[in-house]
Amino acid sequence: MAGMLYLVPTPIGNLGDISIRARQTLEAADFIAAEDTRVTLKLLNHLGIKKSLVSYYEHNKTFKGSQILERILAGETCALVSDAGSPAISDPGEDLVKQCAQAGITVCAIPGPCAAITALSISGQSTGRFCFEGFLSMSKKSRREHLDSLRDEKRTMIFYEAPHKLMNTLEDMTQVFGADRPISFCRELTKLHEQVLRTTLGEAIAYYTENPPKGEFVLVVAGAPEAEKQLPTSTDAAARVEALMEQGLSRKDAVKQTAQELNLPKNAVYAAALGEEA
Repeated sequence: MAGMLYLVPTPIGNLGDISIRARQTLEAADFIAAEDTRVTLKLLNHLGIKKSLVSYYEHNKTFKGSQILERILAGETCALVSDAGSPAISDPGEDLVKQCAQAGITVCAIPGPCAAITALSISGQSTGRFCFEGFLSMSKKSRREHLDSLRDEKRTMIFYEAPHKLMNTLEDMTQVFGADRPISFCRELTKLHEQVLRTTLGEAIAYYTENPPKGEFVLVVAGAPEAEKQLPTSTDAAARVEALMEQGLSRKDAVKQTAQELNLPKNAVYAAALGEEA
């Protein structure tokens, strides 16, 4: 009988954020697949857990993924962890989950820390609808193409960014979204020097030019503003009445239909039509 794959979220900074269930899952697993075994070993030592660790990261995921799959199919239970936060989100664990799903292996996700949701909740931006865009490319061309595809995105956008790439990203975002676009910088979340800066893209460039960025960032960018609807004018109403009359409608019926279409009072449409005739 096949085993199971557990996705176990780990603290994004404060070790006190590990849940009881996450700890119990790590203790019960036959082995743990870790993005960086050194980072995970520190957490396990803190928790007093001794467990077999298997390295699983971006550059060995194809080879190691097959080995992990074989062990699970043989009946072992694997707990998958990333260095911080929820595994399989902007993380090579995504591929292992797909492999398990295709093999009919049960995958169970333990709820827990996630930098994207933590940042969104304190960003001060709209949280009703949002999209997670992960890390932007190191390549300027690819980064600009990614941002250009989001030019008209109305939902709040969430990005992960490293300090050494931040200024390049801000310059490209400013060119695509405009200097006045609101953005929240959530830095070193749950750690001693946690900081939230709510500003605009233009002001952010000035700030981080004076204050070199440090630590890991979650960028929460406001979506594109809704385009202002142009209210119909008397000229629009008169033109529509005339067009409907040319189609054979009486003035009365043309005025009534125009008022409904343009959401205008009938007397205003009628007055506009007479003014147009005059």
